[in-house]
Amino acid sequence: MTSGESHGKALTGIIEGIPSNLSLSSKDIDPELKRRQSGFGRGGRMKIESDHAEIISGVRWGKTIGSPITLLIENRDFKNWSAGMSIESSEKGSIPPVTRPRPGHADLSGAIKYDHHDIRDILERSSARETAMRVALGAVAKRFLSEFGIRIGSFVTQIGSESMEMKSHSLTDRELIDLFDRAETSQVRCPDERVTERMTELIEAAIKKGDSLGGLFEVFVTGVPVGLGSHVQWDRRLDGKLSQAIMSIQAIKGVEIGSGFEMAGHFGSEVMDEIFYRAPHFYRITNHAGGIEGGISNGMPIILRAAMKPIPTLRRPLRSVDIVTKEEYEAAYERSDVCAVPAASVIGEAMVALVIADAMLEKFGGDSMTEVKRNYESYLDYIKRF
Repeated sequence: MTSGESHGKALTGIIEGIPSNLSLSSKDIDPELKRRQSGFGRGGRMKIESDHAEIISGVRWGKTIGSPITLLIENRDFKNWSAGMSIESSEKGSIPPVTRPRPGHADLSGAIKYDHHDIRDILERSSARETAMRVALGAVAKRFLSEFGIRIGSFVTQIGSESMEMKSHSLTDRELIDLFDRAETSQVRCPDERVTERMTELIEAAIKKGDSLGGLFEVFVTGVPVGLGSHVQWDRRLDGKLSQAIMSIQAIKGVEIGSGFEMAGHFGSEVMDEIFYRAPHFYRITNHAGGIEGGISNGMPIILRAAMKPIPTLRRPLRSVDIVTKEEYEAAYERSDVCAVPAASVIGEAMVALVIADAMLEKFGGDSMTEVKRNYESYLDYIKRF
């Protein structure tokens, strides 16, 4: 759970269920926050904030104690909004209301739903600033998963019309990790240097035009055991949970797993992953299913691809209607990114980490790391004997 507004005093988050005796500190979280803030095309807010996660509960002397972990990220920009975002009624009216909804945002629908005539009451929470805390909580989940050799990464494959060819269904764990490592050196998180250059030029053109760009990114998970998720009920399917988690990220409008939509244009014989056996493991040489069959992880890398729409806040405003006067205006402009696809890929990692961590604890539950690891290792021995 997260709480907090974009220009409020702070963001807070709680993650419950992490077993005791997991080593954890802010040093495990802050590098992930820095990754989220990077990327060519980010807005002016990133120059103000330098996010740091303070752990205020659930950890003692460097290790989790089994109770809920609470994180706090202060908003440095709050000093400029202390009156406008004050909780005190005496400050009401200290800044003018926002009455011109922006197309593509939650502004109008949210104002109608919650009966607000100042859209700031909506845009402050619907803002993607909230994802800083998601990344922080996801970093805790990543730290837990690392104890089991599970690794999560991402990379950008398309921004606007510029894209790199990607056939993830044929890649090994090592090849996926190599792509991730290369992406970490790119200012748009694209593993291909030549495509990175073209993407950067396209973003520069969008900046000059006062426009914005979307794109595609992939998130992968390696080291996942067979058996996470279930086929027995619709809401227990791992692919369903992962898709929902990715779709919950602001501006994401499409998700596919494995070869996804491409499979629809092929014969079944071309896109089913044949099964082989080499003692003591079953294995596949392709991964069109993206590591999930029947809602259950099959031991192959989990591959997800997400489509992000262009940021709807434009320096060159679109037409809108004032919610008070009902007159036509240009939509209000709030400081925003031109392209946030690189950041969205990092947020995608966090959301996937939270789902996989939850699935691991559901499968191998325990109150301490010793207990969870004992259950996990026993299960791996069972798989070898299957």
